[in-house]
Amino acid sequence: MALKRQQRGVTLLVGLIMLVVLTLLVLSAVRSSNTNLRIAGNMQMQAEATASAQQVIEQVISSNFTANPASSVVTVDINTDGEADYRVEVAQPVCTGSIPLMNASLDMSNPDDAGCFSSSTSTNTGIIFASGAPATSGQSWCFSQQWDVEVQASSIKGTGAAAALHQGVSLHVPAGTACN
Repeated sequence: MALKRQQRGVTLLVGLIMLVVLTLLVLSAVRSSNTNLRIAGNMQMQAEATASAQQVIEQVISSNFTANPASSVVTVDINTDGEADYRVEVAQPVCTGSIPLMNASLDMSNPDDAGCFSSSTSTNTGIIFASGAPATSGQSWCFSQQWDVEVQASSIKGTGAAAALHQGVSLHVPAGTACN
């Protein structure tokens, strides 16, 4: 009987230690899952900011921005709940290069190229070379310009999500379109 009384206390102590260890494991698992949930939420907000920035870039390059390049601010409702979620600042688009297009490089079936063809027989095409002589053959009415459009999106709702994107755009523009 003396042996039974000694073992009862040890069993209780081992049981309590096991409960403490099990509780610590559960707490660790809960903290880990909360951290993973925060990481996933932050990644989603970053993806939304990037999507907002890309959406505004698409709006800018779909417009005739080369006629009057200007900076602007656009708000975006990414989740379509009727409230703006992101504020996107569009820097003034910058022309990074402009080269004249030759008639041989154009495609007559492409509607973007249709207005670019010049006549090789016309002596007054309106195109003037750097030397001051008018273009009489070969060069088209258009230039190929490369533009850089930069945007920065930031969350309006205080999540801290932000994204900055640059988009390069190559366009056929009428001769005389400024490239500063």
